[in-house]
Amino acid sequence: MAAEDERNKNLLQEVWKKKENAMCADCGQPDPCWVSCTLGTFICCECSEIHYKIPNISEVKSIKKSCWEESQIQFLAQHGNALAKATYEAHVPAYYYRPSYNDCQVLREQWIRAKYERKEFLEPKKEVLYSNGLKEGILWKRGRDNELYQPRRFLLSEKERCLKYFVKEDAKEPKVEVKIDTVNAMFQTEKMRHSNGLQITYLKH
Repeated sequence: MAAEDERNKNLLQEVWKKKENAMCADCGQPDPCWVSCTLGTFICCECSEIHYKIPNISEVKSIKKSCWEESQIQFLAQHGNALAKATYEAHVPAYYYRPSYNDCQVLREQWIRAKYERKEFLEPKKEVLYSNGLKEGILWKRGRDNELYQPRRFLLSEKERCLKYFVKEDAKEPKVEVKIDTVNAMFQTEKMRHSNGLQITYLKH
């Protein structure tokens, strides 16, 4: 048994050393030390945490700490990061931002879910919600005085080139309507004291 484990470990090392698998399949971080057994990709520790959230799609194992079966290694050898990229990133729109390992976790999570969970880039010209000119959703806004977070409805319109903010979800009129060319949005995790903290600023006319 020990001899078989050592043999499988050596086989895995050979697949791992391939140039295409030298960086995380999702964020490009060098020397990934985790694997998605079901997708056949080599990924970094941070991205593996996101894959853990979609166990029905991605089964994650550690390269160094997990036990490996020969069939799993053969699957990795037949797939790998290059094939996954050619498949799941075949039709990424030119305007779509591909996060790197320097970006925050929320950007990487949306990128990973878009590729593997929603499969947005498998087919050419597949219309998705963010490309039809209108995006509406709920963001948790921190209060200016009490710093409590409350759900607020935001609407982003390409046609009107503006961002609208509604205090109540069923409100007909926005509290604030801002032109897109005056908006600046940045992730400020330390300032907001939240891992997904987003600061939106704009110029008042």
